[in-house]
Amino acid sequence: MKAHGIHLVLILTCAGLLWSCGARENTSLKAVHLTCEAGTNPVGIQEQHPRLGWQLETSGTGVLQSAYHIMVATDREKLENGEADVWDSGIVKEPDSQWVAFRGRALKGEQYYYWKVKVWDHHGNASGWSAVQHWYQAPGESTLKAQWIGAIRKEDSGLPEGRHYHTPTLKKKKRDSIVAAADTLAGRSILLRKAWKSDKEVKEAMVFISGLGQYELTINGEKTGDSEFAPLWSDYDKTVYYNTYDVTEQLSEGENVVGVMLGNGMYNTLAGRYSKFYVSFGPPTLFFRLKIIYTDGSEQLIRSDDSWRYDYSPVVYNSIFGGEDYDARLEQPGWDRPGFKDTGWKPVVVQEGPKGVLRPQTAPPVKIMSEYTVKEKTEPLPGTYVLDMGQNISGFPRISVKGKKGQTVKIWVGESLKDDGTIAQGGSGKPHYYQYTLKGEGEETWHPKFSYYGFQYVQLEGAAYRENPGDSLPVVSDVTSLFVHNSATATGSFTSSNDIFNRTHQLIDAAVKSNFHSVFTDCPHREKLGWLEETHLNGPGLLYNYDLATFIPKVMQDIADAQRPDGLIPNIAPEYVVFGGDFTDSPEWGVAGIMLPWMYYEYYGDASLIEKYYPVMKNYIDYLTTTATGHIVSHGLGDWYDYGEHAAGYSKNSPIALSATSHYFMGAGLVAKAAAMLGKTPDVQKYEALTETIRKAFNREFFDPVTGQYGTGSQFSNAVPLFMDIVKEENRPEVLENLLADIRAHGYRLTTGDVGNRYLYQVLARNGYNDVLYKMHNHYDAPGYGFQIKFGLTTLTEQWDPRKGNSLNHFMMGQIEEWFFRSLGGIVPDMEKPGFRHFYLQPEITGDLTFVRSSVNTLYGRIRSEWEREGNNVEYTVEIPANTTATVKLPGGRMKGIRLNGKATGDNVAADARKRPYFELGSGVYTINYSLISQ
Repeated sequence: MKAHGIHLVLILTCAGLLWSCGARENTSLKAVHLTCEAGTNPVGIQEQHPRLGWQLETSGTGVLQSAYHIMVATDREKLENGEADVWDSGIVKEPDSQWVAFRGRALKGEQYYYWKVKVWDHHGNASGWSAVQHWYQAPGESTLKAQWIGAIRKEDSGLPEGRHYHTPTLKKKKRDSIVAAADTLAGRSILLRKAWKSDKEVKEAMVFISGLGQYELTINGEKTGDSEFAPLWSDYDKTVYYNTYDVTEQLSEGENVVGVMLGNGMYNTLAGRYSKFYVSFGPPTLFFRLKIIYTDGSEQLIRSDDSWRYDYSPVVYNSIFGGEDYDARLEQPGWDRPGFKDTGWKPVVVQEGPKGVLRPQTAPPVKIMSEYTVKEKTEPLPGTYVLDMGQNISGFPRISVKGKKGQTVKIWVGESLKDDGTIAQGGSGKPHYYQYTLKGEGEETWHPKFSYYGFQYVQLEGAAYRENPGDSLPVVSDVTSLFVHNSATATGSFTSSNDIFNRTHQLIDAAVKSNFHSVFTDCPHREKLGWLEETHLNGPGLLYNYDLATFIPKVMQDIADAQRPDGLIPNIAPEYVVFGGDFTDSPEWGVAGIMLPWMYYEYYGDASLIEKYYPVMKNYIDYLTTTATGHIVSHGLGDWYDYGEHAAGYSKNSPIALSATSHYFMGAGLVAKAAAMLGKTPDVQKYEALTETIRKAFNREFFDPVTGQYGTGSQFSNAVPLFMDIVKEENRPEVLENLLADIRAHGYRLTTGDVGNRYLYQVLARNGYNDVLYKMHNHYDAPGYGFQIKFGLTTLTEQWDPRKGNSLNHFMMGQIEEWFFRSLGGIVPDMEKPGFRHFYLQPEITGDLTFVRSSVNTLYGRIRSEWEREGNNVEYTVEIPANTTATVKLPGGRMKGIRLNGKATGDNVAADARKRPYFELGSGVYTINYSLISQ
């Protein structure tokens, strides 16, 4: 009680001084970084009450917002002149600066809306009006009136139906027969064009397009947008994404031409070479709508219909799994520009479109994000050149080549090499390669458009590399590897005095980016599938590092689309192939449909996913209940790839039923919590009772009261019930000590796997055993991240020992990122005030670390947590965004001489249960200095 009183004194003195500082200063105040539905100037907003957000930029400290004023108009000029013809909120005395719902008149589709905001701080200081931002309201599906066109109808294509063609389970004769049964047009890349004339001046032109599986759009010969592999993948029977572009500047008076090139993508994976599975929703197909508004007020629509014409593309082979071939001799210069004669082209056919609902793509697109040049060249075989690009990535190579017409360069890519120094694809899916046939017109530069792979090495065959052998071979003068991944903004930074941790962070970051495309994939080559467990087990690390505010809603739509009528959430979403058994139904994977909405709420402060997908969450728990016997669920993969002498795969160290039932328990508890949030009283009672029943069944089945152990006594067996609060309070110390004993018995090495790592790491961290966790990872042995660093790898691998094969580009074991940010950096969200409205800064000084620098860009602005230790002296610098508050807890143990921004705090510093002194601070940058007292 006394400490509580001292704590209040500190808040009033310290925080009061800081707030008054803001009042005395001539504080500048701005509203910046305006967003609509968490996007900057988004197009394709469907909501009638979109949520708006902004950050406060200020020179003061301890700044909180007290009021805002929003104005929305249909015209930028109107808004700049102070006219809000859609919504004028007036002065609203509320502190909210994120997820502020639009409350104006009904919004019309196919309309830009412009908005600005003005804010007041808690002292009454007013900002000026923000810069004007906008959003574009999406048309309704009935307005789009989608008509799909292509070269061949689905019923004439000979493409297979169903999702049970897992190619490793099919004999070669069967695979070949399936491919041979398809018409050659069914997977052929085609060019489509449409020309029209207009003598009017264009005021606005908006394109709505979905080219499946993938497309490239040009208008008058100029590429529209900068994305790759558009639109984002989905279950095309449930959801089809379209992209929206403002093409006003691309149109001109006179003749205009739209050109579209189509490829297969995940819409149609049937092709020769390597393919993980065969699934086809139909042959390549196009939906297109261009709405033009002229300055005289008239409108014109250009739609995909039977007036379009098509011809073969120079892309003569394309497969998302097998690669791509391009014959430059088939190029038709000017085909997508005015003046081209398309008399030899064929009329398109109107196709049966995909079954899915057309939805605007609001998640970030996939783009070429960075480039790597050649680091080393070898010639392992005569005329075969292998180029080390220095970094394992997902993407494709770009080549520049000069030679004779008809000469062909074959390009293999891979993430490792065989003993003879040539490309190896044994663990990543083979064969995958690219072929380029020259047109013979000087230097030619090319990269694939419709396929990608995971690779570090590029192998050239049929060409010389930078050496001219005469006319016998073409000469490749330049090779660049293009890193292609989702363009979601990076938000986190982490560095420390520990080289292993820094390089581990880099390994994981590169692996995440390589597997961050339309979905979070397992690997960028062999499968390219959205295995769901990594989204929640690595969820905190992902949320610290990347802006997922508009991407996680897409993941949840994938999950909802994949959910079966009986409530089962399959292990992969979209579920392009049905594997069956535990590879379709494992609770540790399916529970992502419950975990993700809650993680989204914790990190972004938005409960909309909990509300929208509550039926998905509830139905999944109800499904698991039907599979349980005595409330014990016994199926699934368990702690996949747990570590030991055994071969990697199914859980071997720990009972699968323990794993499945614990996730059943965790999911049921979160459904009960969701029901309470949404005011669903009967469901609260039902799922709270179910959660307690599962707890009792779990403890009865798996806990040995004599030994104080769960299951087999493995690290997983004891860490999971500790993390999930299944353990009775009186048994926690003994179970925790048994966990620590097992870690010591294994020489401070882990035995957990894909599922168990997060729970093990967090149980240790959250119970004050960061020193143990430090020791478990500060080495160069297996299992450990340092072992992969020792091998010179540049991405995290599927197995702790990369010599055991499989993918060298997996992020599923990257759960340590949460420890880097949450424990070493100490940036911890507060579930009571989610979205970092209030948060904790409570780093841990552990091991021989001498400094940690971490930061996260949140919806409210940047949070920074940096500490440095020199001997017993510690300096801790924090940055707290405006309109937020933080509880700052000082690391290191007993201390003296605490100074806040150079001012002594005296002895009136409160301490938490772990005796850490702490402050309650408002926004600003603070430096805290103190000295540790030797123990």
